[in-house]
Amino acid sequence: MFTKNSTGLSHTPIALAVITALSSPVAIAKTADVERVTPESEKMEVIVVNADFSNISLDKMPSSVTVIDAQQLEDEGAQHFEDVLNSIANFNWSGGSSRPKYFQIRGVGEQEQYQGAPNSSVGFVVDDIDLSGLGMVSSMYDMQQVEVLRGPQGTQYGANALAGLIYLKSNDPTESFEHGAKISLGDDNLRTLSGFSSGPLSDSGKLLYRVSLEQHNQNGYRDNLYLNRDDTNERDELTARAKFRWYATDDLQIDLTLLHANFDNGYDVWTLDNNRTNTLTDQPGVDTQKTTGTGIKFIYTGVQGFDFTSLTSFAQTDHHNGYDGDWANPEYWASKECTLYDDDYNPVGSEPCVYDYTWDKKGDRKTFTQEFRLSSKTAGRIWAGSTDWLVGVYAMNLKEDNDLYSEYNSYPDEVLQSSYDATNYAVFAQLDSHLGDDYLLSTGLRFERRDTDYSDTNEDNFTPSEDMWGGHIALSKVINDNHNAYARVARGYKAGGFNMTLPAELSDKKEFDTEILYNYEVGLKSSWFDGEVDSTLALFYMDRQDQQVAASLQDPDSPQRFILFTENAGSSNNYGAELDAKWYLTENIEFYGSFGWLETEYGQYQYSDKYGSTVDLSGRDLAHSPKFTYSAGMTYVADSGWFANVNASGKSQFYYSDSNESQSEAYTIYNARLGYETPTWSAYLWGRNLFDEQYGVRGFYFGNEPDQDWADKQYIRYGDPRQMGVTLEVQFM
Repeated sequence: MFTKNSTGLSHTPIALAVITALSSPVAIAKTADVERVTPESEKMEVIVVNADFSNISLDKMPSSVTVIDAQQLEDEGAQHFEDVLNSIANFNWSGGSSRPKYFQIRGVGEQEQYQGAPNSSVGFVVDDIDLSGLGMVSSMYDMQQVEVLRGPQGTQYGANALAGLIYLKSNDPTESFEHGAKISLGDDNLRTLSGFSSGPLSDSGKLLYRVSLEQHNQNGYRDNLYLNRDDTNERDELTARAKFRWYATDDLQIDLTLLHANFDNGYDVWTLDNNRTNTLTDQPGVDTQKTTGTGIKFIYTGVQGFDFTSLTSFAQTDHHNGYDGDWANPEYWASKECTLYDDDYNPVGSEPCVYDYTWDKKGDRKTFTQEFRLSSKTAGRIWAGSTDWLVGVYAMNLKEDNDLYSEYNSYPDEVLQSSYDATNYAVFAQLDSHLGDDYLLSTGLRFERRDTDYSDTNEDNFTPSEDMWGGHIALSKVINDNHNAYARVARGYKAGGFNMTLPAELSDKKEFDTEILYNYEVGLKSSWFDGEVDSTLALFYMDRQDQQVAASLQDPDSPQRFILFTENAGSSNNYGAELDAKWYLTENIEFYGSFGWLETEYGQYQYSDKYGSTVDLSGRDLAHSPKFTYSAGMTYVADSGWFANVNASGKSQFYYSDSNESQSEAYTIYNARLGYETPTWSAYLWGRNLFDEQYGVRGFYFGNEPDQDWADKQYIRYGDPRQMGVTLEVQFM
């Protein structure tokens, strides 16, 4: 199969040519047929969910899962997870970083983490390496598929998957040689160079390898007028993967995965006047992440009744996030007039403003995981051969040291060094019972203990420990060859924690409790019209108990500073639906799409704002929870070699934060890709956000302008504007 991916093109004349090409009729030419996965052959394909213990097929899995396979990634030209996440129903992200790092599934998930201990609601795993809370390093090059599991994954993944799980699976080594390379050029000075190689390392074919490498660069769509630079928001991203598979014996397979990612990005996105192109900072920020990870898997099948699997992973990450908090420069502020106050804080006139604020945090995280599990074979089934079983143990240790430094008008403001160490132990089990008449009952249970140790230079010390449990009960029924229905109840949990550096008046909020989530779900997975249409439909209701809410209060005495803490907000309820569908219209044309409906609502929750006034959020929608998310796409593959893909995705408005009432606007983004494919090379023109939609991905509502007496105002960080590009790709055996 010919492998494709994403890319770009350079400035205005080429962009005009791309627009013309994308809007003109597709030309017809004769060439050799291209070997690729066509819509007709896709109907025969079985998609396996790798994140599930039993590697069950997607159409049989009794829960709501979206899988974006390699063909869709290639057809849409996805370079990064950011390029495809909008096509996932009831999925959102908050743009407080250079690349998506904080995710929300069905309205549940973090929006930021400026301080505190790592405590993710959405798990993020790359090739069995746990990178939860570190989602930036997610290149789509040489990726087999993206899996998003919605709802709590209490049996399999425990505390890090309260809302669900994102699992990225890259391509495995092949038994025959495959090699490929790709170059992309585009607007915003985009340059992407990629390549992979795969095949056997020994004549016996028992040792296989696969390596892939991608270097992605672009300026970042911002012009810094003060520094006269166009790269203060640049993306400089290196991703390298290596996989080795050794068939040590007939019964033992050993897989070794190596991952290295170095994202050396800028972060210069905020403006005082909410324009999305021109910044004024004198000390533009950074958002870097260097991750090195290793995973090793042993699969032993030499016992008659069961298989043994061992999963070991280690990841070391250095991350650095910093920004210019005044969003301007000394000359800009000196040109503004600020109120002059006497010693009793009475206004007595005006003076040139002085405002200079920088914030910087460096972190070092190490994560180690070990899992052992036994899973039954047919000969090992219990209860008269009706029930498959699986048991396992799990341990994880996460250590993170952080160094926070901020400076206000040349004086140190917030200075904090902290150390965090958490160890989790878990045991889990799952039973899958065949009840007859095509009924399958799946039950799972997980017990988990977490011990933590935190200390910092402000003399905050916490050593909480807690026991947690989760699991699921799911009943599925094969109605006929074309329809499979299920009902599922799952219990998930998220560990409690603590808040540091709180003022005395908030001393009662030093700690918060474990959050529990019950998810009730029914679904139908179907094939219609002799396999021409595939669909998956899920309806869900979520009951969140002791919901953890991140609060942010601007300090009225030091307006450059925010008081951040997490507290429990009673209960809340979310409900809605997801629909994924594909329509194989002909052997050459495929339509696909998704739709998400989400209703969220706080229970009883009140908080005090920076002036001490009570704000009641009871009954309000949760932040970053749009009521509607949707996507649609079409792929055309001509027998002659011409290719075209058009797709669109969007969402309705949503609240930016739980601490204020500011909202985004609804938006839809359109993309297109036109190409020509042969067995050995392909070329593409592409465009993203074709109509240059201006859409917000993160918003704040607070005072950041001293010349306006720090009056609260809406500030928005916008997503990427229109971009045009070209890609040339070669592949050979």
